[in-house]
Amino acid sequence: MKNPEPASRIPAARRRFNPFTALGPGLITGAADEDPGGIATHSQAGAQFGLGMLWTAFVTYPFMAAFQSVCARIGRVTGRGLAANIARVFPPWVVRSVVALLLVANVLNIAADVAAMGEAAQLVFGGGRHWFTLGLAVFSLLLQVFVPYHRYVGLLKWMTLALFSYVAVAFATHIPWTEVLMQTFAPRIELDLATATVVVAVFGTTISPYLFFWQTAEEVEEVTLHADEHPLTEHPEEAEYELKRIGWDTYLGMAYGNGIGFFVMLATAATLHSAGITQIQTAAQAAMALRPLAGDLAFILFALGIVATGLLAVPVLAASAAYALSEAMGWKASLESRFSEAHGFYGVIGVAILAGVVLDYSPLDPLRALFWSAVINGVVAVPLMAVIMVVATRKSIMGAFTATPVQRLVGWAAVAIMAAAVMFIQMARGLPS
Repeated sequence: MKNPEPASRIPAARRRFNPFTALGPGLITGAADEDPGGIATHSQAGAQFGLGMLWTAFVTYPFMAAFQSVCARIGRVTGRGLAANIARVFPPWVVRSVVALLLVANVLNIAADVAAMGEAAQLVFGGGRHWFTLGLAVFSLLLQVFVPYHRYVGLLKWMTLALFSYVAVAFATHIPWTEVLMQTFAPRIELDLATATVVVAVFGTTISPYLFFWQTAEEVEEVTLHADEHPLTEHPEEAEYELKRIGWDTYLGMAYGNGIGFFVMLATAATLHSAGITQIQTAAQAAMALRPLAGDLAFILFALGIVATGLLAVPVLAASAAYALSEAMGWKASLESRFSEAHGFYGVIGVAILAGVVLDYSPLDPLRALFWSAVINGVVAVPLMAVIMVVATRKSIMGAFTATPVQRLVGWAAVAIMAAAVMFIQMARGLPS
């Protein structure tokens, strides 16, 4: 049963900045970005191109970080979620279209992630993959429904440490560090279909719509949970601390997520690519291929990392869909609420996770689920990013706390780059592969 947390903290306006306690929504968002689908994408990049794709982790970082900081800013300034704020600027059909596409993409992504979790657990422990999938999905659902947000968010923070397993995997192999530095900061890039496809896939798995909704909503949760915190439009005296916290939390969190992607590419480049294994379709395949090359320890760390990142990412995927739909429908949306207080919100979480499990039991190939999820994310990402930038620059919504000039520049650049990436993959079909 959920109980409210007593508010006995120092008011934000008088709080001293602590870099450790300031970590929260941004750290979780950055870590959740490297879900089993992200691990599969980065594994394929490392296996196919060796060290040649390491540069993408550094190119995507500023755009991802700036855009997520804009989303966090919207939540903290207004005290409302993303869908609720979009509805203040755009007609209802825009909100409904965005939410519908997000729901479909997230369910497909959940299906691919829980399938990868079940397959990875089967590799380590034996038994039936589907039973692991069902058990892990139900475990994730029960945590979200019965553990209040102020405790659940602490659990998610600790789970982000699981991603260090991929750093350990990389250091368990032989790494040519001089070549790593050269390929990262002075890469040789060839414009062909294969390169374009992987670059777009990396951008697509890094800058994802569900993360926009999640981080905005978590800032709203923090405002709702603590009686001494308020929307900045109502209490601007809290802005100095809160905006500094958001910047630190988000930029460090996105660096963490991108850094893990870098080490996944590095580990698979140093092992799989070096051994001539250039085609990896799932994260579990990467784990299996690592075993004879890097040993049992690397295999176990890689496989268990898939399970742990799935347990972190699936709740984010399901809850982001629930926040979006609940805000669009005017339902109460909070992980701090009891089920009886927000049955619509928790119902969406339950349906999203169980639908993903049903798809895992169906003839649908998890790879196809991940593919169509990426396609839908690509369709919705660019217009959604443009909509978010419009919201972030509206004084009628953000008051004195509209997006900064740097956020506007990098945010709109991110929109342009994502649009160009989607168009480029179509143009690249005419290039030699």
